[in-house]
Amino acid sequence: MHSPMLGPSLYTVKAVLILDNDGDRLYAKYYGDGYPSVKEQKALEKNIFNKTHRTDSEIALLEGLTVVYKSNIDLFFYVIGSSHENELMLMAVLNCLFDSLSQMLRKNVERRALLENMEGLFLAVDEIVDGGVILESDPQQVVHRVALRGDDVPLTEQTVTQVLQSAKEQIKWSLLR
Repeated sequence: MHSPMLGPSLYTVKAVLILDNDGDRLYAKYYGDGYPSVKEQKALEKNIFNKTHRTDSEIALLEGLTVVYKSNIDLFFYVIGSSHENELMLMAVLNCLFDSLSQMLRKNVERRALLENMEGLFLAVDEIVDGGVILESDPQQVVHRVALRGDDVPLTEQTVTQVLQSAKEQIKWSLLR
């Protein structure tokens, strides 16, 4: 009897984490039942942080998981998949999350700004990954959908108004010619 091949599955993401520079959880979303208790999750987060916070690489393999990560100022972003997962897919999720947040926070991707915009973060992660399945890897699409769903996300109101105002001005000038 031969064992089935363990190829990449549709359910590629096991967790999305954001830790601060002390390794404390700011955001964590786990998919599947690999880490059912908060205690197990915190232990994994501590282990991952200890293995990654002083290195410059972007990929780590530990506890049978593939971990892709990036840090910015006082934040550490992690996307976790199983050991046989495609790092490029996980990296696409990581970059999409980071770039989406960067746009939503007006490039101010640090702890305080993130904590003030947690609703936007929750919406963004839900647009990118659903139940472990990658739905979107284009930050423009994510930011657009978050703006539609969240009436509280600051970047939308003003920019839409500005675009409409600009369009009105252009139309007015083209009619006056």
